[in-house]
Amino acid sequence: MDPVPDDDVRLLLTIRHFELALLRLFGEGKVNGTTHTCLGQEYVPVALAPLTAGDPVISNHRGHGHYLAHVGDPAGLLAEIMGRAGAVCSGVGGSQHLRSGSFVSTGVQGQSLPLAVGLALHHKRHGTGRVAVVYVGDGTWGEGAVYEALNMAALWRVPVLVVVEHNGIAQSTPTTAQLAGTVAERVRAFGIDFTEITSHDVLAIRARVEPVVRAVRRDYRPAVLQFTTRRLGPHSKGDDTRPAAEVEALRAADWYPELERRMGPRFAGIEDGVRAAVERLVAEVEARPPAEWAGLVEAGAAR
Repeated sequence: MDPVPDDDVRLLLTIRHFELALLRLFGEGKVNGTTHTCLGQEYVPVALAPLTAGDPVISNHRGHGHYLAHVGDPAGLLAEIMGRAGAVCSGVGGSQHLRSGSFVSTGVQGQSLPLAVGLALHHKRHGTGRVAVVYVGDGTWGEGAVYEALNMAALWRVPVLVVVEHNGIAQSTPTTAQLAGTVAERVRAFGIDFTEITSHDVLAIRARVEPVVRAVRRDYRPAVLQFTTRRLGPHSKGDDTRPAAEVEALRAADWYPELERRMGPRFAGIEDGVRAAVERLVAEVEARPPAEWAGLVEAGAAR
């Protein structure tokens, strides 16, 4: 295997430790609301981000990793979640509803697909060469809006890339108990290209996905990428209903221990730096004053 670039390792570990810090902050009562971590799935946006730089990205409720990979700005994201000054959406969006440049996320299941198709149609009509990238989970395939959007995407030949993070569980329901057939069969019924990725090797993923993204961009045709992945953490905070043995088996197959073995001391050195940087970030954001969102709400009500 080719060595993973330090920048990729640093980003993988930044997302991992950012999410772990959030869970700790919730446990300490320092964060309100809810949050859905992407522990175990960090490699998906890390692999895709360089291939889709400058493209609009529509994320979902489990979108911190997407934001950090495609946008960066961990301070703005943490401030948003904690409701502190410097928040990317003035503390109004919280964990699930973010907007920064061409990145937007929504916690409403299925809402993102029609939005992505509309964005892709816009970019096709204006010849921008952009691809609309949309992240969904396997649980979203129970929403009717998904199929209406796929139908339009295929009919109108729009450059939309649907990224399915198939972690085998929708909140607390196994996919096998709520999804008849497969995502592949459903996608191909619309004549849309489908590719399944089972690796968590960032460089191998890029090599395989790059021609798919290029075809979507060049030929104005939709495609679906399914990452068969694993969710290591709870659905949200501490609500994991899976047996401990099942979770341990998922952890054993995680990218983290494999990369740690492959890289040895180099991995440990990068992780030490990342862990320290995340801890500094938490302390700095926690010390900020509350976000000034009240005025925004009042101004909106006045309009």
